[in-house]
Amino acid sequence: MPELREGDELGALLVAAARAQDLELTDGDVVVISQKAVSKAEGRVCSLVEVTPSDEARELAAATGRDPRLVELVLGESRRIVRATPAALIAETRAGWICANAGIDASNLPDDDLVALLPADADASARRIRAEIEGGAGVRPGIVIADSFGRPWRLGQAEVALGCAGVIALDDWRGRRDASGRPLTATAVAIADQLAGAADLTREKDSGHPAVLIRGVERYRTDDDGPGAAAALQRAAADDLFR
Repeated sequence: MPELREGDELGALLVAAARAQDLELTDGDVVVISQKAVSKAEGRVCSLVEVTPSDEARELAAATGRDPRLVELVLGESRRIVRATPAALIAETRAGWICANAGIDASNLPDDDLVALLPADADASARRIRAEIEGGAGVRPGIVIADSFGRPWRLGQAEVALGCAGVIALDDWRGRRDASGRPLTATAVAIADQLAGAADLTREKDSGHPAVLIRGVERYRTDDDGPGAAAALQRAAADDLFR
């Protein structure tokens, strides 16, 4: 796909890209799209040159060794700062995700001064892209918008779902029984996250492929858009032992 720009209709571009590879999308498909592609199309790209840091940002930048302009953007995208050290600046975003630098990063952007912010509402983005694909191809595949997150207590990053539509985000097995007949009391499978991780295995970080088509997972695709990733996957503060 070409370099994405603000205002691009991402769903239409995905339909065209699939057809260019002799692929016709179907209702049973799931399309996993990188967050960076969505952010570019939605104009969620910012030049640090245009950012004026506040006193709060300057103080936090001095304490953490970061660019105060970046810290200003992090503050603007955050409900709260969870942890601030020279090793990490962890924030809870306005959408409720807890991640490094409020999800802001500079990878895969054409200019050194540019950074990408997370979509303001990735679930709404997924619903819109699904509707665009339906308009161009007459089908409604599931949509997952994915980004790389670090994990507490584990090294390395893994892809997670920031938004989804037409996909079972969380497959709750509580109340069912395991293979031995024992009742399950805690098992809930993060399907949208697993789809995001599976898609990431098919491409390199520098491959320039903004989306991956997954087939064979029809059982997780739904006709309705569903509640989205934020509602289904975020742990409520009252249930979080670490808050």
